[in-house]
Amino acid sequence: QVQLVESGGGLVQAGGSLRLSCAASGLIVRNYNMGWFRQAPGKEREFVAAISWSGGSTYYEDSVKGRFTISRDNAENTVYLQMNSLKPEDTAVYYCKSGPIVAGILQPSFGSWGQGTQVTVSS
Repeated sequence: QVQLVESGGGLVQAGGSLRLSCAASGLIVRNYNMGWFRQAPGKEREFVAAISWSGGSTYYEDSVKGRFTISRDNAENTVYLQMNSLKPEDTAVYYCKSGPIVAGILQPSFGSWGQGTQVTVSS
């Protein structure tokens, strides 16, 4: 059974940084495309970033390009999202998922989502 556990969120001032972690069990992250999504209050869940199974390609939603970096640690079987220069509009619950990448956007695999991790950016 696949389990993805997100952590690392918190409250930060605008301009600050956070690093999110997604610890995987039942799935070997180096064998899958992995990505991050977020859902702000009252909005639909949206794609944020993805890393290909080979690790050779990364993809970002336009609003986070140049500020967020996705990476993974194969030994830890964990995917990270380094978030710099945070803005109030980055406030959301962040989730990770595996899935195919289509036109630069990760399509989330079937199955339930994890609990996510809350990121709150104050102005």
